Amino acid sequence: MTETKELTREAVVEALRDVFDPEIPVNVYDLGLVYEIQVEKGKVYVQMTLTAPGCGMGPHIAQQAEWRIAEVDGVEDVEVEMVFDPPWNPELITEDGKKLLGLD
Repeated sequence: MTETKELTREAVVEALRDVFDPEIPVNVYDLGLVYEIQVEKGKVYVQMTLTAPGCGMGPHIAQQAEWRIAEVDGVEDVEVEMVFDPPWNPELITEDGKKLLGLD
């Protein structure tokens, strides 16, 4: 009998740390592009943004996030919503992200 790990917000965060904006060498989570993560009974909802609303990579980044989250044990359904309000700004970058960008 295999034990199923409980799906957690932390597991989703770790998955998002594998998703990158192709133009910036920092993952979407540490770049501060993820505004909201909801995890409930196998369903994951993520609200995220882009560094600029006109970024042509937006659909690609959202798809990569969706695919990566879908690989997490216990995920049955994933919704990734792109929003542009509030607009992203550099203050949203995590401490880890600042280190990766040399901003610390």
